[in-house]
Amino acid sequence: MMKLYHFELSGNCHKVRLMLSLLGVEYEQILLDFATKEHKSPQFIKLNPFGQLPILVDGEIVVRDSHAILIYLAQRYGNENWLPTDAQSMSKVMQWLFTAANYIRQGPEFARLYHLFQIPLDVELATEKAAEVLKVFDEHLSDRQWLELNRPTIADVACFPYIALAPDGKISLDTYLNVVAWIERIKQLPGYIGMPGI
Repeated sequence: MMKLYHFELSGNCHKVRLMLSLLGVEYEQILLDFATKEHKSPQFIKLNPFGQLPILVDGEIVVRDSHAILIYLAQRYGNENWLPTDAQSMSKVMQWLFTAANYIRQGPEFARLYHLFQIPLDVELATEKAAEVLKVFDEHLSDRQWLELNRPTIADVACFPYIALAPDGKISLDTYLNVVAWIERIKQLPGYIGMPGI
């Protein structure tokens, strides 16, 4: 059976758990002890030399990085709805994965790391970046229900956790009504699962 190595409070790990649930794919969860840095152990480094979570093991296939895993799952177990293969549609979806890896990470995710896990980061800069990305999201969602293609895709899954977890980083979502509505739509998807903080 497919195995997922993960940490329950990680938004990146949640992206993968959510995608697996939305697809209805069975898998074995292997929780690692983040506090004792089990993910940095020699055994885990063999799976991911960067010592980061999540890691998906599907038979002989090992995939690291949450966004790479989303792509793998969509291609192997999903359909064109989750990740289309025509160039224009794929680029529209993929641009949001890069947004999640950059702007969302440097904004809401870093603010959460600072406040929830006491990771020494520039929280003022993270708060500023969070406001920037949330403004972009709110404006983008003003005339649509989903990020692209008028349907949920891995773009929505990739961006969802750390946007929804923004309050953990003392980032209020109260003024971003389109973002809040989008979060609620994701929560209504068949197969949706939550995590602490959402």
